[in-house]
Amino acid sequence: MKINNNLKIAVMGLGYVGLPLFTEMSKKFNVFGFDTDKKKIKDLKNNVDVTGELSSLQLKNLNKNKIFSQLNKLENIDVFIVTVPTPINIKKKPDLSILHNVTKDISKVLKNGSIVIYESTVYPGVTEEFCVPILEKFSGMKWKRNFNVGYTPERINPGDKKHTFTKISKVVSGDTIQTRRIIKNIYSKVVKAKIFEAESIKVAEAAKVIENTQRDLNIALMNELSIVFKKMNIKIDDVLSAAKTKWNFNLYHPGFVGGHCIGVDPYYLTYKSKNLGYNPKVILAGRKINDNMAKYAAKEIIKILQKKSKKHNIRILILGYTFKENCPDYRNTQVNKIKNYLLKKYKHLDIYDPYILNKLDQNFLIKFPNSQNLYDAIIIAVPHDKFLKSQDKILKLGKKDCFYFDLKSKFNKIQSKWSL
Repeated sequence: MKINNNLKIAVMGLGYVGLPLFTEMSKKFNVFGFDTDKKKIKDLKNNVDVTGELSSLQLKNLNKNKIFSQLNKLENIDVFIVTVPTPINIKKKPDLSILHNVTKDISKVLKNGSIVIYESTVYPGVTEEFCVPILEKFSGMKWKRNFNVGYTPERINPGDKKHTFTKISKVVSGDTIQTRRIIKNIYSKVVKAKIFEAESIKVAEAAKVIENTQRDLNIALMNELSIVFKKMNIKIDDVLSAAKTKWNFNLYHPGFVGGHCIGVDPYYLTYKSKNLGYNPKVILAGRKINDNMAKYAAKEIIKILQKKSKKHNIRILILGYTFKENCPDYRNTQVNKIKNYLLKKYKHLDIYDPYILNKLDQNFLIKFPNSQNLYDAIIIAVPHDKFLKSQDKILKLGKKDCFYFDLKSKFNKIQSKWSL
């Protein structure tokens, strides 16, 4: 396979991962974008990126004639790159249905000599043990004879304008040494950071899944420490300021773990581990702590509000709904749990988030209030930069005896009644 401008690449899935990949790859290769979401394709062709990853200028410069929702538009593709979501189901087990469907779609247009590269987060073994059989079954071709596969984990950080696709180190792997080298050569054309060759596809899959598992556990430790120190009337931020003076102390902060990665990926690893006969303890303990933090926060807020007033008709405003700051992604947001717990006690609750206006239940989502002295309690759940720059406006929204809850202790002008 010759690595030149004529190489035909299809990016399967144009979300947080696929769209930046499509954009950068298009600068060096003949790239096509595919997504089954027709509305998303329509939005992109109208220069609208709901993920917020691409600027309006980048969208205008996209070759939109190569973005499709029709599979039959993908002909004679040399390399398929799969960037679809891999969520968990209600039982917190891997949901590989989207991955199954896109792999089946690829098999219908797979040509002899093609390479299929997976970037979606999975547990070790999925590429070769789950995806390859699907490709063989529906294409009628044989693995390593007619087609090859590889795995290179995505490392996109939604909302992060510093660590973008070309600046993030890349791990690559392949089913043969030759496949791995081809994949490395392709990515080296667009990635400016270091490219690391993993020994096998399973090693690369494992590396990805433990990246977020490690972060999940570190946050869980900080969350548990925060709970413990509160009982001692010690501020966790003061403790961390002192502890980080040691050269090998790794600094993490308490927080809510949502989104599509950190709160999901550990369950892929524990699922595989259980199937192999080992019940992981530390990983699941961390997950339990982080999954319960929203409930813990809501209960603490309710305790304080009940001291303020026994009435249930007080008005509450939640600022921020996305799973992290400065990002429109609200998948698995823990703020939704806080909202639901509060609604068991209080009926008058509004939510404002500048990144997801008009995308949620209109019974709760509002535009930024123009009036003053409206709320008895204001909870700053997600410290967007836009909120940090509007502290005076936020203060005016509360009544004279308003209780403020700066959950991540980011606002210097606001006296918080409680934080994580």
